[in-house]
Amino acid sequence: MNFSLHHDHSPRLPRLALGLLVSIYLLAGMFGHDPWKGEDAIHLAIAHGFWQGDNWLIPRIAGEVWPHTAPLYHWVAASLGGLLTPMLAFHDAARLTTTLFGILFLVALTGATRSFHGESASRIAPLLAIGTIGLLVSLHEAQPAIAGLAFAALAWWGAGLLTQDNRKGAPLLGLGLGLAFAAHGLVGLLMAAAVLPAPIFRRDLKSLLIALAVALPVAFLWPILLLQTAPETFALWWQNEWAEATQGRRLPTPGHLEIIAWATWPILPLSLWGARILPRDSARLWLPLAGIFLGLAWYLSGPARTLSLFPVLIPLILLASAGAARLRRSTTNAFDWFGAITFSMIALLIWLGASAIALGWPAPIARNFAKLAPGYEGQIGWLALSFAMAATLGWLLAWRLPRAPWRSSLRWAAGATMMWVLITSLWMGWIDHYKNHRPVALSLRNALPADIDCLERSGLGTSQRAMLDYFAGIRTVAPSRTRNCSWRLGIDDLGRETPAGWTQVWQGARPSDRKERWYLERRED
Repeated sequence: MNFSLHHDHSPRLPRLALGLLVSIYLLAGMFGHDPWKGEDAIHLAIAHGFWQGDNWLIPRIAGEVWPHTAPLYHWVAASLGGLLTPMLAFHDAARLTTTLFGILFLVALTGATRSFHGESASRIAPLLAIGTIGLLVSLHEAQPAIAGLAFAALAWWGAGLLTQDNRKGAPLLGLGLGLAFAAHGLVGLLMAAAVLPAPIFRRDLKSLLIALAVALPVAFLWPILLLQTAPETFALWWQNEWAEATQGRRLPTPGHLEIIAWATWPILPLSLWGARILPRDSARLWLPLAGIFLGLAWYLSGPARTLSLFPVLIPLILLASAGAARLRRSTTNAFDWFGAITFSMIALLIWLGASAIALGWPAPIARNFAKLAPGYEGQIGWLALSFAMAATLGWLLAWRLPRAPWRSSLRWAAGATMMWVLITSLWMGWIDHYKNHRPVALSLRNALPADIDCLERSGLGTSQRAMLDYFAGIRTVAPSRTRNCSWRLGIDDLGRETPAGWTQVWQGARPSDRKERWYLERRED
């Protein structure tokens, strides 16, 4: 049976339609909401600190060194946030950094797929990427891992060119390797490491040396500068990088498999088909397989979280694109109908949720929304409603796509985009109310005297410290035997008793949080 990857008689996927869909997907939900607890708050706070005057070589959270990241992503975010601030809020402008790296990721992924599998598969690759569930949130928050993913895709593109005896791939391979490390440390390098054998496989020592000559200076420029200016910080950063790569390795858990099951949908089953139809002695098969095995070894021996699965995604998408470009008609129809029914049901549920939020109907759903975000009484604006209606109409029109190898992938990507546009248009106000820490931070600032000596913290996480600094300019200090602050900020459960020797001055919480309470206390004289 011949499973050729070329379809000369099939209609081509229009570039304009592909570009429009990708643009809508990447931009939806990037504006109009505050930084949220977690990765978004942490990395926006680092970028904001750079723009406010922190040393650009040393990432900091609320003035304290945070040696868990390389700063390339934050340099771009600080520049965008500062330069576009007259038009956008700093966090909205800085978050566009993820959009820029998302575009680079999809362009490089398209080039890599073209070099491995041809033009037909290359137009399917970005569709599968934006339809991959595990990338949905990370492609819409401040997230350096997306920069690492983009540069790793560049390395894969260079490797693909080298397998075609195109030596232009060598500098591209080197640039991708170096920048992947510069953007995301050893994890970023891991995303691209499987492509290093490409020039060796071709017995092309010259291309390998060119790639390494490009990669090494790019990768080590920031670490060398950091070592020269702040050796203690360099030691902390490298210690964290090495510990993440080597320590705490463990056996896989059911949680690992659960994340794989949903985060790699739909590319995992498509990649299995792609692996079946590709020639067994071809670099188009064994290079992606090497990347998958390397990435899985990393993921399955570490903590079970979505970001740890990123090294597996590029080689999976490469194989999945080859498979999706040559599915059997019965499989294509099944994938098509599964996507159509799934996303139509999701759209209906989102619209029902929007009706419950804005109109209070259906009443049972409205009560659930009110229970999760007490006090939210916002309405859905006409602009947001128009975007949601346009996305729904576009989804309905996607049902009339012509029969082609890319139709099921395009329909799935259109469904994922429609779902995200509906959520960010119709539910954004409610989500922001649910997750936002701005009111708590501003209330705390009003309760604090202007002339305090220092504010000790107890129980505050990294993202909470970041949001206090970003929203209210409040910086805390860690407990110390050599410093007795007159004020202390603690986070604890509801009903906490004030310790002896302290007087509670203020208490606050997000409306949606029934357990976590913030306590401001003053030391008694």
